[in-house]
Amino acid sequence: TKAEKRALAIHLARLGGDERAGLETPAAAGGGADVFEQHCAACHGPGGKPVLPTAPDFTQHNTLLKPDLTLLAAIRKGRGAMPGYDGVLREREILDIVTHLRTLR
Repeated sequence: TKAEKRALAIHLARLGGDERAGLETPAAAGGGADVFEQHCAACHGPGGKPVLPTAPDFTQHNTLLKPDLTLLAAIRKGRGAMPGYDGVLREREILDIVTHLRTLR
């Protein structure tokens, strides 16, 4: 899909050293923060520090070493106890969540 191609292009740009790839505007990260707060923070914590013991800690650098496509797939289909959000969230919202995750440290 177009969104997957964009995510792959962003990932490749980041591999090439462009850490800001995909963060065109602060609004994109801000929109992702709102969606993350509404749908993810109950388990993953508002700042990415998990509330549930099995949820990944997004404040740890190694947790986010996964490619964007892997994160997108996990959000769409779910993983472990996490439900899938395909059909619940729009594609743009899922992309915005990944953008937001990249801002957590």
